[in-house]
Amino acid sequence: MLKNLSTFSALALLLPLSAGWLCAEEASSAKHREPRVIARLFWQNEAAATVQCADLIQGDKWTLAPQPVTDFPTIDIDSQSLVQMEAIGNVLLVGVRDAEDGELESGWIAIDAGAVEEEHGDHTHWRFPHAPKVLAQRLDDQQGNPAHLYQYDGAFYLANDQNDGFTRIRPKQLAGDNAEQAATFFSGGGDHITLAAVDDQVAYSTWIDRDGDNQGRIDVVNLRDDQAGKGNYTIQTPTGGLHGATANSGRVFFAPADGICWVDADRNLSQNEKTAEVHHLSLGEDPETERPLRTGAFANAGHWVTFTSRSSDESFLGLIDATATEPTIQKLPLETAEGLRLTTPRILETPSGLKMAFLFQDRHDGDAEEQLSVVNLDPDRDGDFSDAKLVKSMPVGRSKVVGHSGHHDICVLPGGRYACVTNPGDGTIWVLSLTKLEVLEKISVDAAPGRIVTVGK
Repeated sequence: MLKNLSTFSALALLLPLSAGWLCAEEASSAKHREPRVIARLFWQNEAAATVQCADLIQGDKWTLAPQPVTDFPTIDIDSQSLVQMEAIGNVLLVGVRDAEDGELESGWIAIDAGAVEEEHGDHTHWRFPHAPKVLAQRLDDQQGNPAHLYQYDGAFYLANDQNDGFTRIRPKQLAGDNAEQAATFFSGGGDHITLAAVDDQVAYSTWIDRDGDNQGRIDVVNLRDDQAGKGNYTIQTPTGGLHGATANSGRVFFAPADGICWVDADRNLSQNEKTAEVHHLSLGEDPETERPLRTGAFANAGHWVTFTSRSSDESFLGLIDATATEPTIQKLPLETAEGLRLTTPRILETPSGLKMAFLFQDRHDGDAEEQLSVVNLDPDRDGDFSDAKLVKSMPVGRSKVVGHSGHHDICVLPGGRYACVTNPGDGTIWVLSLTKLEVLEKISVDAAPGRIVTVGK
């Protein structure tokens, strides 16, 4: 049975996992620290529709040293917005959306983070000798107004909603001599696309329609360079409103209006719309409305798929073992105050086997204090998340939620000892100790910091 753990037990739970880190951190806290760069951060300033960069420096106190992103284009905040952002290696990609269904200027911007990865025996270190700069961009009236951005198997996947398809962008090619060949468009999905890709061989791209011919439609797309479009077919989920997809352990998971659906990944496109089997997992019904529960996005933690959902009487973290013969839903209830809603989990995984989920409780109405909830997904590290426990819920600064923007975000820094949290409503970035689950520094950035990523792992 999944159980909550009191906040007073948090340190006791984490000590066996991170005693070395904790001792080192505490031993050095009383003496002078020579400043050193811990990470390079990139965050979206949602008030100005820009990407800002700074090196995070640890000394006697934590500070941010700003680094301008050379050649970053001007985004019209009245008609355009930055959407999702991902980093692979030294390359960062951010989507751009406009207010006119892509007819003004939408697309993507790729940034060279200015980082260098160096091998050190069985691990690597990252240095930041260069200033960040725009590596490539594609902004015009032909990009289909993207909203969602993913990374699978070392490539970015950008959904081109109004073009009924998506673009695969290979970061190594962007940074190489054949940047023009880095982006490849595939037809599949439509209107407001979420998608999953498997082993660079097949993609599953959704349609969000709640009724009509495209209700519950998922296009199965051949990704092989020499077989473009060959064997493509369509499958259908029992209900429409598809919003959310991910791939894990040879299976693909989707988020329709009712529960979760999954299929075995058809890497060779050997099936068709008649033979492919779509499985359904119910999340239950809301006791007040009697409507089925759903989710809207997933996050992978090893071979587990995580997500959040809520009804009129509870919110919960959902867990699915993607390798199970017959996958089932496990639920960890998380107490939320009225007006607060759980965000999609952010996952921390370390080589030692520690797996944790970070979930914000963002305010959509009311005046409840917003929270960051931390869940140890696998306390005994046996690969089974049935013993997942709430470790701690801690207050954070204010969000500034408007539609899909203005949410808190968190990025785990290289090494897994620290994390940074954005507070859009406060204009601050907080540095957290992940060994003590405490705030080490609150840094004002004079902006509305939202989505945040770091370079290097």
